[in-house]
Amino acid sequence: MAQRGRNPEVDWPARPDRSLALNRMGTFDWDLGSGRMYLDPTALEVLDLRPDEFTGTPAGLRARIAPAEEARLDARVAQALKDGRSHYGAYVRSRLRDGSPAWTHIQGHILREPDGRPYRIIGILRDAAHDPGEPGAAGDQAEGRRRMTGVVERTTAILAHARTVNDVTDVLKDPEALGHLGAVSVMLGIVDGGRIHLVAEGQLGTYVPEIEYTRIDAQFPMSEAVRTMQPVYLAAREEFPRRYPLLWPYIEPLSVRSGVYLPLIAQGRVIGALGLLYAREGDFTAEERNVLMALGSGIAQSLQRAILFEQEHDLAEGLQRAMLPRRIPEVAGAQIAVRYRSARMGRDIGGDWYDVIPLGEGRVGVMIGDVEGHDTDAAAVMGQLRIVLRAYVVEGHTPGTAMARASAFLRELATERFATCTYAEVDLTTGMFRTVRAGHLDPIVRRGDGSSHRIQVAGGLPLGLPPRENGESGSGYPVTSLELHPGDTLLLCTDGLIERPGADSDTGMRELMEAVRTGPADVEELADLLCELVGDSGGGDDMALLLLRRRGTPPARGGGPLSQKLEPGDAQAPAMARHLIRAAAAAWGARDRADEIELAADELMTNALVHTEGGGQVSMRLTADGRIRIEVEDSSSALPRRREAGDWAVSGRGLMLVDQLSDRWGVEPRGAGKCVWCEFAAAAPEHAA
Repeated sequence: MAQRGRNPEVDWPARPDRSLALNRMGTFDWDLGSGRMYLDPTALEVLDLRPDEFTGTPAGLRARIAPAEEARLDARVAQALKDGRSHYGAYVRSRLRDGSPAWTHIQGHILREPDGRPYRIIGILRDAAHDPGEPGAAGDQAEGRRRMTGVVERTTAILAHARTVNDVTDVLKDPEALGHLGAVSVMLGIVDGGRIHLVAEGQLGTYVPEIEYTRIDAQFPMSEAVRTMQPVYLAAREEFPRRYPLLWPYIEPLSVRSGVYLPLIAQGRVIGALGLLYAREGDFTAEERNVLMALGSGIAQSLQRAILFEQEHDLAEGLQRAMLPRRIPEVAGAQIAVRYRSARMGRDIGGDWYDVIPLGEGRVGVMIGDVEGHDTDAAAVMGQLRIVLRAYVVEGHTPGTAMARASAFLRELATERFATCTYAEVDLTTGMFRTVRAGHLDPIVRRGDGSSHRIQVAGGLPLGLPPRENGESGSGYPVTSLELHPGDTLLLCTDGLIERPGADSDTGMRELMEAVRTGPADVEELADLLCELVGDSGGGDDMALLLLRRRGTPPARGGGPLSQKLEPGDAQAPAMARHLIRAAAAAWGARDRADEIELAADELMTNALVHTEGGGQVSMRLTADGRIRIEVEDSSSALPRRREAGDWAVSGRGLMLVDQLSDRWGVEPRGAGKCVWCEFAAAAPEHAA
């Protein structure tokens, strides 16, 4: 039946010609609209498919065609459809039912609507190893020419997808790619300065141990081919000892009777040489030489692309690594491990980063992030953003404020890029940590007992995006606080760790959570395990990973931090804070100094409420060296000043009292405000019931 009035002279399916079947040429008919595909009996025979095995769609070919070959064929068809061509052709590697390899040649004719839109493909497919021949010696020669030409075409097509030097060498060492040339050994050398580096050697079980590095001026055939930029042909076995005595000891044990060494020339420059050794004897015909030169030209182009690819990638990766911290500082009370893995994408590197920032007083900041894009510009933006965010944190800004300022900085760069980031500030003495998230993955915490869970952090927009216009106050990056117990591990990562080809991110996240839950407690070993989890199955993205494990044993009961919000006009908050501070001082071994600690704290709270407009927050904790520390934060940047009050003055003695009562005190900037603190020596904490 004709297809919807299109080209009524072409039936569905198209009728195969008997002459095609007699020559092992099958036909196919593919309706692009419905996805139906018809294979005639000869086509099924070529692919070694039974009629009941073929599903009637292109997916039914997967039983014989590997995924990589299927992708290459799909790309060839898609390009032909996009370019408006009427024909396309391709050689495809396939596997027969018994697993033996085969080559199939596919040619298609594209039918189009009057407006140029394709709707159907009719074509033929044939076993490339059984091309029709001619009788007698002339037929054998024609068959040989077709075979060699077909091998060159197939090899060139496969090499077009090679991205690294290893990809090129893998193709050359594959018997399926070059075995039909009749060579018993294949060698590939790359010019490296004044030497030739042999990077691939051997095929079909043979091995010619020619020196790995040879000088270009040495008496070797490969060196001569590079030196003269001309192919070297050896038509008889006796030519090897006569012309190249240094090579003969390696050739003599082998059944090699002839050979050819081809210079690999790209853009007028010799970049390497290809050697082929044969078991047959006899000179190479002019046509064989032309075919071999064509093969060398195709390999040279692929090899040059691979070399440039690796050079560009190494340069880009070097730039990216220069933007990352050169070393991770040792932090008392924590074990930290970082990992970074670059995707092999040429110059297209990612903008992933990590950083560890010691903040003093047992505190440490850790961050991880990813700049949008995969190029050197993304790496440059990443470096600037990491340094800026680090500077804001070191200045004393709160996590939310530091993130908001970093976002404003990225907008001012006018790069039209955004970045995701997670920053966490951990107090290793108390275990309290505050974290903020800008469109990034949630942190993961593994508890000391092995249980693991994701921390639901109230996130803000990715860095670089304009803030929401909803009139909300604050930085736009809310802070989430919780406690990290001794033995707990905090995990931060970029999405490259959970990406899996052909699967969604949820699959990768489940695999990650299972690996974290069952992995070793040591963060270095756990980091290695997680990198192996990605391995070769990872997506095409970079990956950064940071692990922080809190050392130590759990503190005695009652040793945790205290915190109380101070609001203007709230008389109950200071009273409650004084009560808690006095009780904590007694529980922490400073009962004899409870009056002094309470009075000093009261003076600092009073100063914050009287001399600032936004209130503040008072906190109390034990430091790493066993001191009791009182901190009062407020929103004013004005520093407190100690005054000498007169005998009858009713104010002005607050800081004087703090100075006299405490062992030491000071002031630190905290974002747009400040923190006034004082410390008292305390004995070992008492164990309260």
